[in-house]
Amino acid sequence: MANAEGKRYRTAKEVVDEQEEPVSLMQATELTLQTATANFDESVDMDLRLGVDPRHADQMVRGSITLPHGTGRDVTVLVLASEGKQEEAEEAGADYVGLDEHIERIQEENWLDFDVVIATPDVMGQVGQLGRILGPRGLMPNPKSGTVTMDLAKTIDEVKSGKIEFRVDQSGNLHTPIGKASFSAQELYENAKAFLTEVVRLRPPSSKGLYLRSVTMSATMGPPIRVDRSSVLTEAR
Repeated sequence: MANAEGKRYRTAKEVVDEQEEPVSLMQATELTLQTATANFDESVDMDLRLGVDPRHADQMVRGSITLPHGTGRDVTVLVLASEGKQEEAEEAGADYVGLDEHIERIQEENWLDFDVVIATPDVMGQVGQLGRILGPRGLMPNPKSGTVTMDLAKTIDEVKSGKIEFRVDQSGNLHTPIGKASFSAQELYENAKAFLTEVVRLRPPSSKGLYLRSVTMSATMGPPIRVDRSSVLTEAR
């Protein structure tokens, strides 16, 4: 099995190696699908290296966007809210709804069987104690990403429909899933364009020099495909 997987990767890499220069965004989506040869529906990810220093608060790049064609995966949502808002969350399709019992379970059992946490502002004093657990995993509710809100129904619908959150890491990198190998090239292209447009829009005013330093796209088991930065800036307008 390992040899078969290695052979598939080498074959895929040969396809990419034929492209001596970075390719356009549309070409990248086509090559990504061409090199997604695993026997499961691979995730398609974008990796960006940005010219920012996240150690400075004014150079933090963080945001969210609802992808035009979703992410292609089921999203498990935990809502932490007071009793008066829990029924709304349940009716909107949240997978887990509650407050004290879920906070206790996360703290005592390290329970993390969810992809997104949404909380109402009135319970953030209690939710704040989960910062050390949820924060490093990018799961902590935050007003900037829209996951601290009183409009639970709208937010749950957005998350379930393909809203993603992204945040630059300490080295200035962004790693974000933008779809699945079962998507068409056009669908991946439109998702990628929407994501890149938002990242470019969020460029911190204090960021000097080259902002988009590198852009790559890849399937889970495929090699990275370099995307031409100038074409990205043209597309992301």
